[in-house]
Amino acid sequence: MLAGRFPVTWTIVAILAKVLTDVVDSQLAMVFPGQGSQFAGMGRAIHDASAAARQIFEQADDVLQTPLTALCFEGPAPELEDTYNAQPAILTVSIAGLAAIRERAAATGKTIAPMMVAGHSLGELTALVAAEVLDFPTALRLVRERGRLMKEAGDERPGGMAAVLGLDEAELIEVCDEARQDGVLGIANANCPGQLVISGEVEPLLRAMDLAKARGAKRVARLGISIASHSPLMANAAAQLRARIDEAILHPPTVPVVGNGSGQAMTTVEDIREELAHHIERPVNWTGSVQTMIDAGVTTFVEVGPGQVLAGLIKRISRAVSTLGAGDLGLDLPAGDRPLPAA
Repeated sequence: MLAGRFPVTWTIVAILAKVLTDVVDSQLAMVFPGQGSQFAGMGRAIHDASAAARQIFEQADDVLQTPLTALCFEGPAPELEDTYNAQPAILTVSIAGLAAIRERAAATGKTIAPMMVAGHSLGELTALVAAEVLDFPTALRLVRERGRLMKEAGDERPGGMAAVLGLDEAELIEVCDEARQDGVLGIANANCPGQLVISGEVEPLLRAMDLAKARGAKRVARLGISIASHSPLMANAAAQLRARIDEAILHPPTVPVVGNGSGQAMTTVEDIREELAHHIERPVNWTGSVQTMIDAGVTTFVEVGPGQVLAGLIKRISRAVSTLGAGDLGLDLPAGDRPLPAA
């Protein structure tokens, strides 16, 4: 444990204990963030607070044979933001947070039993670990490979992503159709009502951004990512990743996992393999995923991982549910606004 961090550690333990008391009997879902939630310093506080979390960080360093823990805690930011590093780093911090919550629950004689789990893009693989479909080392290796393949795809066919706020989906589809011409462009993420992300080749993307502004979008912002995630530009990477997934051992989920593509609960290995086969080239239906969980009776969402982007999106989907993010759990909070989830 790092010197001088004992007050933070005990504060986190106290907050976790209170949160566990408040939510243990709730109709609960756990959700896990994707790329874009990373920041230098993430995971340090929960590492100091929890022996179970420390074991996860140590395991990640060992499996990848790289000082991933130091990169999470210290950066540098450009290296951490590289998709090859960001993806396993976010997975590790999220699973460390989950381990800490479970550790504290066991110590207080409680059981945290979510009705469902889900994750945004990369976070879907974290959710599969939470549902015991994948063990952590297997997921870590797959996510590292996912990041490598996506980065290579971006180098071979450069692209980008942009958030569009204030246009409905039908309007944005028309914008993409007009801007696409002979290029690749489409909706990548349906994050919440009024917040969509488009993805594709750079020239059509820039045309679409201008057209969206002309159509009255409240905000159009290019995301800080040089790959066109969740678009056909990822087709070759998706095929190579699918081959790796086919080699992996998947177990039946212990709790339903809501899929990004379908927005529906997955309860069999066959469902999950079908979802993952096109995981990085098909759009993320986060709005539909959250609505599926609400329709199933979920009343409380706990976001486990760096930042609290998903908690904010969920509140925009339904004001009737409760959300808990990193701040509510006493975990690490980033400095300033975080980018929208991308990959």
